[in-house]
Amino acid sequence: MNLRNLRFRNTLLALALSAAFVSPSFGSDQVRTTAGIVEGRASTDGKILIFEGIPYAAPPDGDLRWKAPQPPANWPGVRKATEFGARCMQGPIYGDMNFRDNGPSEDCLYLNVWTPAKSAAAHLPVMVWIHGGGFVAGSSSEPRQDGQNLAKKGVVVVSFNYRLDIFGFFADSALAKESAHHAAGNYGLLDQVAALQWVKDNIAAFGGDPQNVTIFGESAGSFSVSALMATPLSRGLFHRAIGESGAFFGTSLPLATLADAEQIGAKFAKSIGAKSLADLRAIPAEKLLGEYLAAGKFAFPQDFDGYFLPDDVRSIFAAGKQARVPLLAGWNHDEDNFSAVFGKQAPTAKNFIAFARSTFGDRAHEFLKLYPANSDEEAIQSANDLAGDDFIAYSTWKWLEMQLLTGHSSVYRYEFDDAPPRSTGAGLETPVGAYHSAEIEFVFETLPSKNLPWRPGDFQLSDLISSYWTNFAKTGDPNNSGLPAALSTEARPPAETSANANPSSEASGKAALPHWPAHNANDGYQVMHLSFDPHAAPDAHRSRYLFLDSLPPSR
Repeated sequence: MNLRNLRFRNTLLALALSAAFVSPSFGSDQVRTTAGIVEGRASTDGKILIFEGIPYAAPPDGDLRWKAPQPPANWPGVRKATEFGARCMQGPIYGDMNFRDNGPSEDCLYLNVWTPAKSAAAHLPVMVWIHGGGFVAGSSSEPRQDGQNLAKKGVVVVSFNYRLDIFGFFADSALAKESAHHAAGNYGLLDQVAALQWVKDNIAAFGGDPQNVTIFGESAGSFSVSALMATPLSRGLFHRAIGESGAFFGTSLPLATLADAEQIGAKFAKSIGAKSLADLRAIPAEKLLGEYLAAGKFAFPQDFDGYFLPDDVRSIFAAGKQARVPLLAGWNHDEDNFSAVFGKQAPTAKNFIAFARSTFGDRAHEFLKLYPANSDEEAIQSANDLAGDDFIAYSTWKWLEMQLLTGHSSVYRYEFDDAPPRSTGAGLETPVGAYHSAEIEFVFETLPSKNLPWRPGDFQLSDLISSYWTNFAKTGDPNNSGLPAALSTEARPPAETSANANPSSEASGKAALPHWPAHNANDGYQVMHLSFDPHAAPDAHRSRYLFLDSLPPSR
């Protein structure tokens, strides 16, 4: 072979190898996945490649309704990946959720990728986001969860949809009988494992490192992270974990036994006149959703089914059988409010003390030392604290505590203290304080996705938080700075309307991140307070969580 032919052959070989990933600098935006080629688009500034609506599993409809996710069908040619896939079946549950998809639909198992990589050889850390919504609502298409700005900090971001409500968690003895694992329910959680498997099989083609994957989520997404740490099905599919507000360790038992879940499913089937599994699968998705929403009283729980979860999450952690990976987790200062405690009663010290005595009996005196009520104002604050602890804080604390005791890995804890500015339009008032879910826009640097009167400090804090999160994804330590956060007092430009506008990323006067110490007994259980004055301090409320931990869990 002459030199000219050898060079020609090597050129063809190089072109073939580069076809797996071609970035804008190569004149294309196509990536080959295991199911076929997808074509995305470049961000407006050309720094990020965006792929939306990539199927990671077959549509879970027809005979696949209430079955473990199956691989997607291969497609010929090039599939456009420039629109979000439909969100999974759900009702209008949460008013603060806004979507950019055309859902809902039963055909909803799609994911999205934002990558800054210039080639498949980049081997960048990967962050896989799991949306919240109480396992009954939500979608990866929400503007506040757009991954573009986070990806600009040197990570590949992935988000995905998973089955919800009756479609994701319905259990029935007939389903367990047809299952090779004799399990039922948890289909939404099995979807999450399938998405992580897709990441392992495909993310290298997008410039990501399948050996450096961080899962992170908020609310139900955070509960999911704790479950994914517990299930043996996800071993080796991720290497770090971030939880924002919640885990399967609550003061009540959030997980059902398989038998209990099957009983709930049987009652629902009977209530709508369905006599068999075939009858249930024959009901159109829209009608089935309507029946579920109209019934109201049926909540289909996640269960320890002997397959996805061989036991409840707490027991798996107690036995040290969870994923022993670095964990960063925390919650917001105002996760719930006093109305959850007082109900229709007046929020007074007298009523709070009466509540304490009726609820805790001979331990009421101990409880009132931790949640004092020497005045009406103090009672309201204590009721706020208790509601937030019972709803989110205790479960997340217990998760961190058990990972410390049995995980043999680094643990970091935060508290999000920034109360976002409130809107003033009629009917548009935002909750008071650092409410549940308030940190999402800060993590993704998508503050302008909400039309609020954001302040310069909000943009600075968003840059700080996203830097901590991406640093943790890179190394397992939030302090190892890949990109410094903006902490200057320099004024920021006014908020833009685009979800991807990121004023802080263009700011000058960058400074090193405040040190975030690990959370452990030797250092006083340090907590990083994420606020306009970011700082670490010892846990001031550990005695509250220890008290709640001493109570027997309830159903």
